[in-house]
Amino acid sequence: MDIAALRRERERWLEWKNIAPLRRLLETLPSVEAELVIGDVVQIVGEMGEEGERRIWETAWAMRPWRKGPFQLFGTFIDSEWRSFIKYRILSPFLDLEGKRVADVGCNNGYYMFRFLEQRPERVVGFDPSPLFKTQFDLINFYARTDLHYELLGVEHLPFYGELFDTIFCLGVIYHRSDPVATLKGLRKALKRGGELFLDSLYIPGEEPIALCPGESYSKISNIHFVPTIAALENWAKKAGFSHVQVLATRETDSSEQRRTEWITGESLEDFLDPEDPTKTVEGYPAPRRVYLRLKER
Repeated sequence: MDIAALRRERERWLEWKNIAPLRRLLETLPSVEAELVIGDVVQIVGEMGEEGERRIWETAWAMRPWRKGPFQLFGTFIDSEWRSFIKYRILSPFLDLEGKRVADVGCNNGYYMFRFLEQRPERVVGFDPSPLFKTQFDLINFYARTDLHYELLGVEHLPFYGELFDTIFCLGVIYHRSDPVATLKGLRKALKRGGELFLDSLYIPGEEPIALCPGESYSKISNIHFVPTIAALENWAKKAGFSHVQVLATRETDSSEQRRTEWITGESLEDFLDPEDPTKTVEGYPAPRRVYLRLKER
């Protein structure tokens, strides 16, 4: 696979008719001295005049929906659908990223990439084939001025990328893949010897190593192929060549973490659950809950 040619092709996605106007907005942003402040809210802090504040708000607003966050961009608070710091708080006690090469697969707008900078990694590369999310990242990074690197590539491209990583994060991706074992094998091939993979997946309760195969949708999401039990997910990891599988935490998804805000368009968690029984999705499946794992070859 020619990654360089694929990269050039994907760069043209930024010229799509719904993306090109957003890219032009980026080109007109006022340039001022600013500081990146990393915390639960990723902040850009600095002096910005009234006209500049207006243009930044209009630019960010035009880039909806904002799924991951939150961000504070000068006077504009971007209240994203997901309060992503909840997930980061779960993972952070297990992270040791200093001096390491890190990949964030399915990085969305880069929220976790900015958070990783707290630990002073050597290099961080985000992978996500969404020109909208790339444009959101570029808005934040225009002022953050970091060395974070964003690729318009997907998880399937990692084995061909030509770079190995000490730590890979694959959060909220595996259940969107029609062949989860092959996906895990590809992630393993992109790890350095002794590297680790942090994985986040939807799961269903139960002790048996089985998986739910939804019909047309799960929580109104059409591209969810399998929702495994934890035992099934562990078996997938072992079949992919991971010999060490550690369950870090589980959590039921609730409205404190995912909810509709003015910064998204369309529906959110409250619309995905059965209004008569919130332990089930509108399709009648078990309501979303997540498991967090750390996988190693040895």
